[in-house]
Amino acid sequence: MRFASMKAVLAVGCIALGLAACATEPTDPNELAAYREANDPLEPMNRYFFDLNNALDELVLKPFAGWYYVGLPNFAQDGIRNALDNLKTPVVLANDLFQGDLDRAGTTMGRFLINSTLGIAGLIDVASMFGLEYHTEDFGQTLAVWGADEGPYLVLPFVGPSNPRDASGRVVDHFLDPLTYLAWGHDWIDTANYARAGLDIVDTRARNLKTLDEIKAGAIDYYATIRSLYRQQRNDAINNGEAPAELSVLDYIDEEPQTTEAQ
Repeated sequence: MRFASMKAVLAVGCIALGLAACATEPTDPNELAAYREANDPLEPMNRYFFDLNNALDELVLKPFAGWYYVGLPNFAQDGIRNALDNLKTPVVLANDLFQGDLDRAGTTMGRFLINSTLGIAGLIDVASMFGLEYHTEDFGQTLAVWGADEGPYLVLPFVGPSNPRDASGRVVDHFLDPLTYLAWGHDWIDTANYARAGLDIVDTRARNLKTLDEIKAGAIDYYATIRSLYRQQRNDAINNGEAPAELSVLDYIDEEPQTTEAQ
């Protein structure tokens, strides 16, 4: 079974399980208002998977990310991140076009042409020197731009915070990636894609080591804090960094991490 198919089954399975583990609506008016604002009817199930993901992070991912952060010099980490971002170009470009944003599509294409050549296969972000800054787009954002509601909050095992709109968007993005089709019948490309996904996860975690530790240390309810941060980050991404007229501004953690700090 392909990775995208497993994600789809995983999302459907989580929703099905959640229907049997829905939080009961409170009767108190104030508590009911807070419950509906949280939009987290699957909270019992979500908290279970959140705790599972957090345990796996502490046991496996965080140590690997720490070794990666300490073991590789900053320029090597930045080169890896630049190359990974460059490989995402087909998905970002497709979603730029789906959203009808030709200016950002032009930026995405220009970045790819410059960084794939002058940037040595994307290892060096030369395009930024020409004023072509990197941005992300995914099909979850595209659905939001065209008016699709996010639906209830959802925590996917081994994936993390999501919602039905973003979970389905992940599957579509998988099939928008040309490397998905190149991998068919070529085991070495398929293996390389898994390695790429794993490296992306480790690099992202390494760039947020201190940030997540600080959030966890300062949070009264770590689960609720991450839920709020995820939604804020997604709203920011959907609006291309421009807050809409009605948006409760919260501190948030970048999905696309900043350049590594000096070691």
